[in-house]
Amino acid sequence: MKANKPFPRRSMVRYLAAAGLFSAGLLGSAAVFAQSSIVVASTTSTEQSGLFSYLLPEFKKASGIDVKVVALGTGQAIDMARRGDADVLFVHDKVAEDKFVADGFAAKRQEVMYNDFVLIGPKADPAGTRGNDIVAALKKVASANAPFISRGDKSGTHAAELRFWKMTDTDANKGTGYKECGCGMGPALNIGSSSGAYVLADRGTWLNFKNRADLTVLVEGDKRLFNQYGVMLVSAAKHPQVKTAEGQKFVDWVTGQAGQAVIAGYKIGGEQLFFPNAGK
Repeated sequence: MKANKPFPRRSMVRYLAAAGLFSAGLLGSAAVFAQSSIVVASTTSTEQSGLFSYLLPEFKKASGIDVKVVALGTGQAIDMARRGDADVLFVHDKVAEDKFVADGFAAKRQEVMYNDFVLIGPKADPAGTRGNDIVAALKKVASANAPFISRGDKSGTHAAELRFWKMTDTDANKGTGYKECGCGMGPALNIGSSSGAYVLADRGTWLNFKNRADLTVLVEGDKRLFNQYGVMLVSAAKHPQVKTAEGQKFVDWVTGQAGQAVIAGYKIGGEQLFFPNAGK
């Protein structure tokens, strides 16, 4: 006699539902549960600063929605969202974000929070960069042929760095010490700490960075170092598979009163890493 085949799961659900053992409400809950996760394409700075580890559990408590973050350079994160491989985009390159919206991949961009970029380097500061003028500092790095580690990964930080170099008269010749690592913020800082190099970093990742060795903040306070983050729901018109309802809940929460309060509450050593400014 042949052994009975396992009853297929879908058939079992249908059978029990037909038998009245599954209520419509329970089936509805199961359907909601199956949809209760989203993918957020974001920049490495939001992850490596520790913000998402602090923020996302609070969002899960409020919504029941799980968030999978794919942390890349901003350029790569935008490309991922353009392909429809993410539901939400959360990055920090306003020019590229505005183009993302203009090209129809999101209906709108909303500002979420800001911090700033800082120039990190050896405490001895051999190139003499210390101060509050990022353009003057980069000129000195180039003139001294000082080691400088660029992310070189089309991230928001890399885009900002390139803007600053263009403001100098040394953009075509950044010095023999200039190197691109093609890596995230944490790895770039690790290279800087092991080689005594200068690195442009976002303050959030720097504050959460443990392997500092001889590195310190040398240039800060220049208004050009302002670092704004934006969030966008990927367009379902472009990509029908986007989880619009769940993604919108995330956007609404992170730009709303509750999410903004959580962002403001994230501190390391008593220092606030990000400053919420949605709707301002």
